[in-house]
Amino acid sequence: MDGKVFPGEGFVGVLGGVGPAATALFMDLLVRATDSDTDQGHINALVTQHAGVPDRTAHILNPAGSADPGPVLAADARFLEQAGAEFLVLPCNTAHHYSEAIESGVGIELVSIVAATAEAAREAAGPGGKVAIFATEGNINAGVYQDALDSLGVGHLVPDAATQAAVNELIYDQVKAGRPVDNELFLSALRTVSGQGADAVILGCTELSVIYDREGYRAENLARAARGLPFLVDSLSALVRATVARAGKPLRPGF
Repeated sequence: MDGKVFPGEGFVGVLGGVGPAATALFMDLLVRATDSDTDQGHINALVTQHAGVPDRTAHILNPAGSADPGPVLAADARFLEQAGAEFLVLPCNTAHHYSEAIESGVGIELVSIVAATAEAAREAAGPGGKVAIFATEGNINAGVYQDALDSLGVGHLVPDAATQAAVNELIYDQVKAGRPVDNELFLSALRTVSGQGADAVILGCTELSVIYDREGYRAENLARAARGLPFLVDSLSALVRATVARAGKPLRPGF
């Protein structure tokens, strides 16, 4: 015995709980995105729904006064590797600030939600296009998506203070708090960055992915873009597509 719970079965390890609703949605999307008509054709997954991971934004903005999520995420990664995971995914954009700490403690790959989303945004914006970044203040402050888009040569903009406050409200006061989503607030933020020249908007927080999926934006994305609003690039969907590809499974057409 090598200590693995399920040796040889090709499991993805999901570093979850950051946040819990986004992790649950990731697993739902993973099933929806895999083109299989049998249970056995889907992706094996081991999930740590570790809601107690310290707040990522709090630590980025105030590292001396907040608990460090890095060692906790690294410990979860080691647990998943030891249990039999062949690669890891992290369905949280801000937590990818700690990817170096995670990867340094394991011998398996961490598939990057940021890299997958930035590439999708480049394609959505088109040559010479500009991408707006909707994310937590921690993510924006750490330059997570700014750096990724710069590496691809993609122009980008971050929200002004009022728009960032709206994004914060959507993330923390609504989705994370389990309260109804103010869709007009979301649309107002989209109109603002559209007026600033954004051709696409990265939904760079997986709580925004919850809005995208559960409030009907997924189904209406192309139609909304045709009406002049930016195309929405959902980070959780980008990670799901990357996970399906890494697991060697077929992607369901249209996902």
